[in-house]
Amino acid sequence: MHDIRAIRTNPEAFDAALARRGLSPQSPAILKLDEARRARIHAAETAQAEQNKASKEVGAAKGRGDEAEFERLRALVSEKKAEVAAMQTEAKELDQQLTDMLMGLPNLPHPDAPDGADENDNVEIRRWGTPRAFDFKPMEHFEITGVQPGMDFETAAKLSGSRFVVLTGGVARIHRALAQFMLDTHTEEHGLSETWTPVLVRDEMMLGTGQLPKFGEDSYQTREGWWLVPTAEVTLTNIVNGETVDESALPRRMVAHTQCFRSEAGSAGRDTAGMLRQHQFEKVEMVSIVHPDKSMDEHDRMTGCAEAILEKLELPYRTVVLCAGDMGFGAIKTHDLEVWLPGQDNYREISSVSICGDFQARRMNARFKSEGGKPEFVHTLNGSGLAVGRCLIAVLENGQQADGSITLPAALHPYLRGKTRLLADGSLA
Repeated sequence: MHDIRAIRTNPEAFDAALARRGLSPQSPAILKLDEARRARIHAAETAQAEQNKASKEVGAAKGRGDEAEFERLRALVSEKKAEVAAMQTEAKELDQQLTDMLMGLPNLPHPDAPDGADENDNVEIRRWGTPRAFDFKPMEHFEITGVQPGMDFETAAKLSGSRFVVLTGGVARIHRALAQFMLDTHTEEHGLSETWTPVLVRDEMMLGTGQLPKFGEDSYQTREGWWLVPTAEVTLTNIVNGETVDESALPRRMVAHTQCFRSEAGSAGRDTAGMLRQHQFEKVEMVSIVHPDKSMDEHDRMTGCAEAILEKLELPYRTVVLCAGDMGFGAIKTHDLEVWLPGQDNYREISSVSICGDFQARRMNARFKSEGGKPEFVHTLNGSGLAVGRCLIAVLENGQQADGSITLPAALHPYLRGKTRLLADGSLA
């Protein structure tokens, strides 16, 4: 959420930043509502003072036997009490309207984020690895002979509908190994604390990280009112919801492997084949809670953590910085990692690492306090480290052989009891 004081101080800068996201000026409507809210608050405080003054004078009038003045003052007290209550109610309603308006606006792009309207304006900053030269036409993951026995979309459709998959045998084992490998790497080499969290959360938690109120249609809600998390960003970030932590406790770096659930409301007709875009998937998510002075460095560090996973798996990738028009709602700057998929002859997103500044912290009221200092909002960051299903796709496609088998990355061999290949019949060897 945005700081209303900053908007009052420099509305032109606020509108200019939103314009980079393609939005029209918002400050006139915000400031008009804020002015009305503050006027009601001031009027209520003035009426409250008048009520308090009259209340003191009531006793004095009663004491000196001035019944007329006593009755007048008592009526004035009653009138002012009703007036205060009405104006406080109006102020509360206006405050909620202002909060709703601010909650619905995206974060302001960082100056380092390039200008642009969509993904075509994103800027590549580096590449790693060279896409393999095949002596046959590489297939997409779901077409590979050795994958087909372990990747069942028909049964999943019977069970749940489209955009689901049932994994079995060797493919399921590789999928599990990838998640374990990612967790071990992040905890043992990158200093993240492994965390296990619920996948059902309350409204306040979705509000805290920005999935509500604007993007409710992108997630699933149970009949009891809980939301299924679209990513562990929601739970990990909200661990500090409403907290004031000691500065010495920062940075706080966490990683979690969870099921994730997304309705994919805006993706009709996109990536319908295979398991690239699913309603239910697994992700290893990284979240950092840091001092504001450290957030930009932490963004680069987290990007490096995600890149290291791809490099250990010998998967070619490129890193791009998203333009202002393509960034997520809560981000001020985002790095996307795009892995090479030979079956599509293209790079596809496998991780987004975003810095959110104090945007989420304001929504959550999450602060830190230094010794002798005033509480300040923390900065929050999140990033995929990585999306497990998409990583599975990349491993399968990049390791495919002409006979329909898959050669698996050496980093996974210890997690597969020494197995190095997925054979054409779907078994591991």
